[in-house]
Amino acid sequence: MDGIGPNDLTIHSLIEKVKSGSVKEIIFALSSTMEGDTTNFYIFKQIEPYNIVTTTIARGISVGDELEYADEITLGRSILNRIPFENSLKI
Repeated sequence: MDGIGPNDLTIHSLIEKVKSGSVKEIIFALSSTMEGDTTNFYIFKQIEPYNIVTTTIARGISVGDELEYADEITLGRSILNRIPFENSLKI
């Protein structure tokens, strides 16, 4: 969207580390925007053949936020990434 394409990303060294087996997991922590999600997906597709664990940070409602102001995507992700109530008491 901002005119940045795959060749503008500097992920070659990451892919080389994944290929070498020195990386056990990749945690995607980019902005939850179309650009961030697209970049996460692009990187995921580049490393998918190497069967590395890929995760992303949870996205949802922040502590202290009013639920009525949450957009539907954030609310949906909050529901998809919910945790048992007992576990929320330990955080």
